[in-house]
Amino acid sequence: MKKIVALAASFIFFASLKVHAQGCVAVRSTGGVCMLGASHDTVKTNWELYANNRYFRSYRHFVGTKEQKQRVEAGTEVINHSYSLDLTLLRQLHNGWSLGFNLPVNANIRSSMYEHGGNGGGADARHKTHSFGVGDIRLTVYKWLLDPATAKANVQVGLGIKLPTGDYKYQDYFIKNDSTRLLGPVDQSIQLGDGGTGFTTELNAYYNISHKIGLYGNVYYLFNPREQNGVSTSRGGATSATSLLYRSDVMSVPDQYMLRAGVNVNFNKLTISAGVRNECVPARDVIGGSNGFRRPGYIISAEPGLQYHIRRGMLYAFVPVAIVRDRTQSVPDKIRTAVTGTYAKGDAAFADYLVNVGVAIQF
Repeated sequence: MKKIVALAASFIFFASLKVHAQGCVAVRSTGGVCMLGASHDTVKTNWELYANNRYFRSYRHFVGTKEQKQRVEAGTEVINHSYSLDLTLLRQLHNGWSLGFNLPVNANIRSSMYEHGGNGGGADARHKTHSFGVGDIRLTVYKWLLDPATAKANVQVGLGIKLPTGDYKYQDYFIKNDSTRLLGPVDQSIQLGDGGTGFTTELNAYYNISHKIGLYGNVYYLFNPREQNGVSTSRGGATSATSLLYRSDVMSVPDQYMLRAGVNVNFNKLTISAGVRNECVPARDVIGGSNGFRRPGYIISAEPGLQYHIRRGMLYAFVPVAIVRDRTQSVPDKIRTAVTGTYAKGDAAFADYLVNVGVAIQF
């Protein structure tokens, strides 16, 4: 590896960041922000450590692509505050091979009324649930098809495993009234993991138009063969007859995917990037069944970013801004539609933007 080792290493990291979708559509371990404008003057390194801080606040409710503005106006919206520290260690090997290890630490706060005293209970009915701890870790092996030290354009393939290390049964108290609290699993959107052992596939590509301008693209898919994780959706209460009928009484273990493309422009130590990102939880999985509760949907975002290169490292910030938010029809929604004869589709709360800020260190 010569002058482009930083390009290859940072490309792997930013293409493999774990990302929560911007709201109740729970996307975990998906591809994140990608940086193709790394300095071509960085010396050869064997190890790289990345610390990424991510935050979003979701509160805008959508059914399909239609925003339910009345939720905010009535004060009944669900508000998620989600923070995650992603620690990623990369080991550069020979002939374009490398290994990546990702450890997320998550902290979430969910404020709602319907989970507690009910939407009609006034301001006193709004309460919070929390979750904190390690999420699902991921191990990935990567291979550049061409020599990244000399290639003007290149494609990288990745294959990984996601382990169910995050607590997917995390519990907190739901306040029903002044004298009643129920201990139960928190909402799927703030669970620390999904309970499934999955495997990931990736394709990452770049094309350097010149020493200042480059194009990038990423495709990521998480396959989760497990259909359900057995965690109740009743929040400590009794399971309802309708949730049993529509098969939404336990949480699903969904697939996830991410598509990205954009351009980087280099100005000495500063790199400016602009791209588009699509994150999605599909209604049906590629492998295994798709019953159980999930909020399928997708978010298309514009993704500006900045990277500032320092000695043996970099500082960066990326802020994907939502353009399209779509809560699609789930399998339980489709079952309900078939049973009742009336088209049914649930809602989900989304954020306006997502903040990624972090540092990379080469050693």
